[in-house]
Amino acid sequence: MTADTVQDRINRHAWRSWGARRWFGTASDWTDPGEAAAIAWVADQVRGQPILDVGVGGGRTVPPLRALSSDYTAVDYMPEMVAICRRNHPGVRVEQMDARDMAALPDGHFALVMFSFNGIDAVDHAGREAILREFARVLRPGGLVLFSTHNLRGPSYRENLSKFLRLPRLSANPVAVGVDAARVLCNLPLATFNYLRHSRLNREFDGYAIRVCAAHKFGIVIFYTELEAQRRALARLGLHTEVVFGNVDAAPLRDGQDLGEVYWFHFIARKAAGAVRQPAGNERAVNEQ
Repeated sequence: MTADTVQDRINRHAWRSWGARRWFGTASDWTDPGEAAAIAWVADQVRGQPILDVGVGGGRTVPPLRALSSDYTAVDYMPEMVAICRRNHPGVRVEQMDARDMAALPDGHFALVMFSFNGIDAVDHAGREAILREFARVLRPGGLVLFSTHNLRGPSYRENLSKFLRLPRLSANPVAVGVDAARVLCNLPLATFNYLRHSRLNREFDGYAIRVCAAHKFGIVIFYTELEAQRRALARLGLHTEVVFGNVDAAPLRDGQDLGEVYWFHFIARKAAGAVRQPAGNERAVNEQ
């Protein structure tokens, strides 16, 4: 069952738009050098083993992951994306499923669970915890999770309407200037409307924040995290962070590195061998009484 928070409704509305469906349906290749490096880092460890591709969208990640293993399952919580992915990749197993509740998938089965393109950021804190618990549950001992998430200290966190107020580029070509001017005039009213109505959901917490994002003309509200806070959240679930890549280049991030120019992280974490299944939220509440 798909959750229905205010954040969910906002984000699903943006992704159901014609432009978003068209983009997701045609997207290919890596999002950035860090994603390519992260896939290369896990490749030999998961080759030929079961892979779960969460938030598959239109199927951008299907070819590179199926090149690693034919034992491949993809899920997405939006029926529109499932339909696009099935159309783009006939014969591939693609299911409609909310990552917060993947009860239809077996415990301890997958060697790799991947959630790309910052998809985990689309839900609130409780939803994110549920997703990570599900990852820990469906991963086999020693299995890997690979996901990307926005950097709370990165450039995108403070983006505002000035992003859509840029004047047309100077050019000797009047057509190019006209196209740029038309783009500003077209995008600015919707971006302004979305920014003002979605900013009411902006909240900052210890180690993370919820904030409207400039993507889709400020049409989505997402989760931003600090690197160390995300490490701790994974460790609580028996998922040990092995390496983190940024979006900027293919080099692993170093301890003490300035993260001010990193838009998002690519986390790779390993499930502890012999890890005990984490109880769901309601089970935990009962156990702790």
